[in-house]
Amino acid sequence: MDQVNYPIVIIVVIAVIILLVWIIRRNRKDEKQLEKDIIQSELKPGEKKDDKEIKP
Repeated sequence: MDQVNYPIVIIVVIAVIILLVWIIRRNRKDEKQLEKDIIQSELKPGEKKDDKEIKP
């Protein structure tokens, strides 16, 4: 317990940081896809987001 193996600790810390960055990026990508899917599910069949017009 007197000695700390610093190279192993550094490798583990870097691996954890890389894992967190990957999870955060994946979550943002999935969130954007979910929003897109929700918007598409709210539209009527055959209707596109850009085709919506405000009817008087």
